[in-house]
Amino acid sequence: MGISKKDQFGLGQNQIAKIARCLSHPARIAILELILARKEPICNDIVSELPLAQATISQHLKELKKIGIIEGRMQGTKVCYSIDKEVWQFYKKILNDFFKKIDF
Repeated sequence: MGISKKDQFGLGQNQIAKIARCLSHPARIAILELILARKEPICNDIVSELPLAQATISQHLKELKKIGIIEGRMQGTKVCYSIDKEVWQFYKKILNDFFKKIDF
């Protein structure tokens, strides 16, 4: 396995790469859209809404949780997911600032 050179780039560059890597799968975008469309946390509905196996959805949820953009809370025997609004705003600002630098 090769040596990572992430430390040779700036914090902002690494943050953009982190969120871009996480958002690079259409299933994760679909999951975020489902969560954003709800006012309350979404539980088992994700599996019934997407054409993916429960295990696959769980893996995508894990990746979204890893960067902190969603949070899971236990409600009885179910895990319910919602957007972490502070993290969402943080990444939104980072991406907006990046795209503002490129003005065609």
